[in-house]
Amino acid sequence: MTGYAIIAVGGKQYRVQEGQKLLVDRVPTDEGQTFNPAVLMLGGDGKTDLSPSGITVTARVVAHVKGEKVRIGKYRQRTGYRRHTGFRASLSQLEIEKIGTGRSAAAKAAEPKAEAPAKAEAPAAKAEERPAGMPKGYEDMTVAQITEAAPGWRRPMLEAALAYEHDHGARKGAIAALEHALAAKEKS
Repeated sequence: MTGYAIIAVGGKQYRVQEGQKLLVDRVPTDEGQTFNPAVLMLGGDGKTDLSPSGITVTARVVAHVKGEKVRIGKYRQRTGYRRHTGFRASLSQLEIEKIGTGRSAAAKAAEPKAEAPAKAEAPAAKAEERPAGMPKGYEDMTVAQITEAAPGWRRPMLEAALAYEHDHGARKGAIAALEHALAAKEKS
């Protein structure tokens, strides 16, 4: 495939082409190994694909290097206050080997058979983790939505949501909102 791809590596986006070398923040892959970063967009030949499914970018880690030294100095006049420090970023040098489909037809044919049992087990495991009486759609709610809705829930719903939050999410804001709503229920 000729053209380019937009990939995401370490929370940053890069426009790459086959054979291109680039410096990115340190990746956890060893030197000489390859990995497939997330592909956000494909372009070239006058076409753009904003949702590329089945397309992979193969990148090889050429070397782990240190960035250029940055000198930092602080100074306050007439006080004798002077501080100097430095910083060198840990970087990885990548080479883009291939942009295109990442798997052969034989690998695609074998993969769905292996995934079928795993998908069947996932809903049963999710049902076991969810406490009984928890509000519908609680797992997808944000802390702000929980704070807004919690005063209207019944006591068993609040207790189930609080138990789920302690076991899984441990979001401080959600726990505080649920505990506050429970305290309000006890007063009334």
